[in-house]
Amino acid sequence: MKRNYYYLVAGLQDITLDIHKLSMGQVEFRQELETALHPKDYKLTEILFYPYDNSNLLNLLSKNEKEFDPRGNFDQALLEENIKEPTGDLPGYMEEFILSYKNDEPVIPGMSPENQLTALFYRFALNLKDDFLPEWFRFNRDLNNLLTAIACRKYDIPYENQIIGNDETSEAIRKSHARDFGLTAEIPWLDDLLNITKSDDVQEKEKAVDQLRWEYLEEATFFEYFTINKILAFMLKLGMVERWLAIDEEHGRKMFKELLKELKSSYKLPETFTEK
Repeated sequence: MKRNYYYLVAGLQDITLDIHKLSMGQVEFRQELETALHPKDYKLTEILFYPYDNSNLLNLLSKNEKEFDPRGNFDQALLEENIKEPTGDLPGYMEEFILSYKNDEPVIPGMSPENQLTALFYRFALNLKDDFLPEWFRFNRDLNNLLTAIACRKYDIPYENQIIGNDETSEAIRKSHARDFGLTAEIPWLDDLLNITKSDDVQEKEKAVDQLRWEYLEEATFFEYFTINKILAFMLKLGMVERWLAIDEEHGRKMFKELLKELKSSYKLPETFTEK
């Protein structure tokens, strides 16, 4: 039986993707939830921040000296300790990745370390005993896989090892040559995504994709009036709003370059490609 948080949900700020000011950010909201939620429900909110932990862990292992992201669950000292010797404080998928990375034995041969860690995370997330998070992560994984495949097709970049997952949907994205990857019947929002990706305005396209995510969350929690699922969806929306509030024109110009940098990975762009 789900717990209801009447006063907490009733007090949430009414937000949209285009809001100009937030009463609190993700970090502050998370701090509030630690005392407001049942411990089991609060553990679910922590999982939403695992991607930040993944990035921090990968940065420490690869020694690339990127700034440590404070939004993760685990501080730098704990991650460094577990890199030296597992303490049992990290999720199992992280421990598995650390061991494979240190032994230079890829969990998924042919994949970049980042994609391997992401694949391990999604395997963990999709098997959670919860009715909201696994479906959210499945949706987000499929969305990201499709975005990757569509962009790679456009610039003739191999993408088989960029696709996360080994279920039927992931395999279709990886192998199908059809415009819609043969998935229109299974993915109701796919036509919308294909239309979004026609835009040449990278920032406009990114925002439209976030709007798809927003609409998914709205639909998934439509009848979840005061439950933890409503709170989890709000946390995810809060993250999207924060990101867009931080984006300026200069960031928008960088988004295209960053997207290509991620996609190229170890591949080389065709010589005929010219950035516009």
